[in-house]
Amino acid sequence: MNLWKTRTRNVAAGMGMPSPAALEVTASHLRVGDGYAATYVVCGYPAEVGPAWLDPLLSYPGRVDVAVHLEPVAPQVAAPMLKRQRARLESSRRLDAEQGRLDDPMVEAAAADAADLAERVARGAAKLFDVGIYITIHARTLEELTTVAAGVKSAAASVLLDLQPATFRQQQGWTSTLPVGVDPLRMRRILDTTALAAAFPLASADLAAPSPGVVAAPQGVLYGVNTTSHGVLVWNRWAQDNHNSVVLARSGAGKSYFVKLDVLRNLYQGTAVSVIDPEDEYAPLAAHVGGTVVQLGQPGVRVNPLDLPADQRPDTLTRRGLYLHTLIAVMLGAAPSPAERAALDRAITATYAGAGITGDPATWTKPAPLLRDLAATLAADDAPAAGQLAARLAPWTSGNFAGLFDGPTTTAPTGHLVVWSLRHLPEELRTVGTLLALDSIWSGIDNPPSGGRRRRQLVVVDEAWLLMRDGEGARFLFRMAKAARKRSAGLCVITQDAADVLATDLGLAVVSNAATQVLMRQSAQSIDAVAEAFHLTAGESRLLLSAPRGEGLLVAGRSRIPFRSVGSAAEHRLAVTGVGEAE
Repeated sequence: MNLWKTRTRNVAAGMGMPSPAALEVTASHLRVGDGYAATYVVCGYPAEVGPAWLDPLLSYPGRVDVAVHLEPVAPQVAAPMLKRQRARLESSRRLDAEQGRLDDPMVEAAAADAADLAERVARGAAKLFDVGIYITIHARTLEELTTVAAGVKSAAASVLLDLQPATFRQQQGWTSTLPVGVDPLRMRRILDTTALAAAFPLASADLAAPSPGVVAAPQGVLYGVNTTSHGVLVWNRWAQDNHNSVVLARSGAGKSYFVKLDVLRNLYQGTAVSVIDPEDEYAPLAAHVGGTVVQLGQPGVRVNPLDLPADQRPDTLTRRGLYLHTLIAVMLGAAPSPAERAALDRAITATYAGAGITGDPATWTKPAPLLRDLAATLAADDAPAAGQLAARLAPWTSGNFAGLFDGPTTTAPTGHLVVWSLRHLPEELRTVGTLLALDSIWSGIDNPPSGGRRRRQLVVVDEAWLLMRDGEGARFLFRMAKAARKRSAGLCVITQDAADVLATDLGLAVVSNAATQVLMRQSAQSIDAVAEAFHLTAGESRLLLSAPRGEGLLVAGRSRIPFRSVGSAAEHRLAVTGVGEAE
């Protein structure tokens, strides 16, 4: 056996890449530095391949380098090549028929495949590529190299791939698997577009890839790694029927970690993001990216619900009156009686008129009245229902809950990331605080700056059950989910009370209006409701009952893609809620 040694010299050395101290080449392997390597060539292929058919090699538990070299075959070359191949196959078929032999199933299948491929190439629906696939196996000892090589061959055989060693060409084979883009081996095979595209694990094996020739918009967000195919799951919410999403998971399942990564990666692409944060979890993220945090409930932080949006619509005053009806219903915990609603409607008009604000848009820039002014107008009304409603509003105007409303609005948050923190609000005020924050966010979405292009916006409502447990609040969220798409906005609803949300018609309607649905670990008490709402199979239900933290199921139409959310070291530090946790 010939043996030669080349010190500090290889193809990579001339390209600025580090070189091994020594390279010993034999007929069957190389010694690269302190380890050993052997290169194999894929010489045999199955008649048909499925999605991610190279995955058994790519995901093999060991140091295995897989290189795919491809060159497109020009159409003027591909057509005569296919014509000659079809002629050879047809000649074999006719010769067998003339000599009375039975048809060869392999020849029949090959002839049909060649005819189908020739038709697709002629129509431009497919192209041919000259492809070489090489595998270099690394080990610390020759015994380990032999063991790993046997395992790799077995994995390749599971998908009907035939591996042959690059005997006496190990140096060229090793060079072919370096990231330098050269192929000294030149052991190629012709593959069509469909087979070649299915080899790459750049998307989930269960997620439909774009058709050949269709270039997907570069707006997808990395959701994680497919836990079944080990492919990368990239999802573009902005390319779906609507831009809304829903994340359902029990506490501790990793939903906040996943959503923070989603927020970060949308910010990378220039999307403006607003977050309603009940537990102050997004404050470190906002501080890192230069966002704004509004601490509702802190001394001196006030929101006046009677403020008019800064737009000039003819029905602005009417819209504000309807919003006040919703807000007061949420404050009271139930919709007012018909008599109270009539009194409230009169009082809203009278309160604005008392502040000099009428149907004339020129008056809408005047200082808005306060909630206590509305209560005073109700108290002055002679109708018993008005007095009763004023008494019911007393805690919000002069009692324990008045601190949030007892003055003009103190902040008008703007920026690429705005976090509305509810951490400092008492439990009784959190539903109202969520509605106030959503109203401020929606005013900015519904009325973009004049003369500017509408910016894409994502609204994240964490612990959305705070608002959805109230009928009027759920209706407000539902209307927002329905109208967001037309305004280049997406609503992300996150909740851990899946059973309660899915048990109501409005909650189910909000979930149904989300084209992107992410399910993470569920409790045994809620899994039946989740399985019924999302038409899960028994296997998918078991997956959600036992999913580790950070793993879940993307439900998009008929696709069901199990994945594990992943982040870089820097993203992980920003996304974790607790030390060493992913929630």
